[in-house]
Amino acid sequence: MPGRTGRTAGVEATDRTGRALPRRAAVAAAVLAVTAPLTTLGGAQDAGAAGAPSLVFARYTATAPVEDLYTVAPTGGTPVQLTHTPTVSDVMPRWSPNGKRVAFVRYGAGGAIDGIWTMKSTGGGLTPVPGTKGASDPAWSPDGTRIAFAKPVGTQREIYVADADGSPATRLTHTAADDLHPSWSPDGTYLVFHRADAAGNSRLIRLRLATLAQTPITGPGSHDGTPDWSRGDRIVFSRVDATGFAHLYVVRPDGTGAHRITSARANDTYPAWSPDGRRVVFTRGGMDDADPQHLFLVRADGTALTQLTKADAHDLEADWRP
Repeated sequence: MPGRTGRTAGVEATDRTGRALPRRAAVAAAVLAVTAPLTTLGGAQDAGAAGAPSLVFARYTATAPVEDLYTVAPTGGTPVQLTHTPTVSDVMPRWSPNGKRVAFVRYGAGGAIDGIWTMKSTGGGLTPVPGTKGASDPAWSPDGTRIAFAKPVGTQREIYVADADGSPATRLTHTAADDLHPSWSPDGTYLVFHRADAAGNSRLIRLRLATLAQTPITGPGSHDGTPDWSRGDRIVFSRVDATGFAHLYVVRPDGTGAHRITSARANDTYPAWSPDGRRVVFTRGGMDDADPQHLFLVRADGTALTQLTKADAHDLEADWRP
């Protein structure tokens, strides 16, 4: 089934769509539990606030092992299913800057359906993006006119950018490594992505679109992945650190000021900023397919940790509606 291969292999490992996957090495005896207070949403909060921004995410379960897309309010409540495709996987959703459409990856058995699609925020109006067969990790430009993505070239993936209709597509990176998960700077002049090398390391790279100049943000021996660039010019990402778990870190675009904001004995992956840059939504769990993955929220300073979804499911790759 999609989304299963290598789930414990490491941040540098990827599944069928090129998604970075969590790794759990031996756990050091000194690993601490979560230090921030934990709240489980429920009761009166479940209804959510009218008009509140929505989070879109991918979900699969033991009884429905192919991913569909859902939305849920940041205040919690029952997720609303957007896609219903029992034989086709819908993953990696990303809101357009105006919040009217969602870009995502759709693929199925045999490759008959394969590539980036867009749809209305309510789930209708599905449109394939031409020229994106095998692509993953769609990311809208801040003005909504372009989409960056990762696409296979031989045995590795490279970063591309195209108009929102798929043309013309321009290849931005040319390396022997896997380049994945692009995210735009607030002014649209840079991309950040993670590069996984043959040695099993993965680091963040900043790319200037005007010149294609590339600058490493994190070190060559890191295990870093799935960066997201906030409107406030900070980058959040997932790192497998010395604890053997994937935790969330925040860093400035120039590589300074890196610090950890989660510290549970669990894997924290796929972070995404809220529009105001005050909170991060992320996935926690997923040591293997038997370990559920839930969406959590945390403030940018690492406080006020909140569990958002609670179903016996794998909830992944959430993105916050602008």
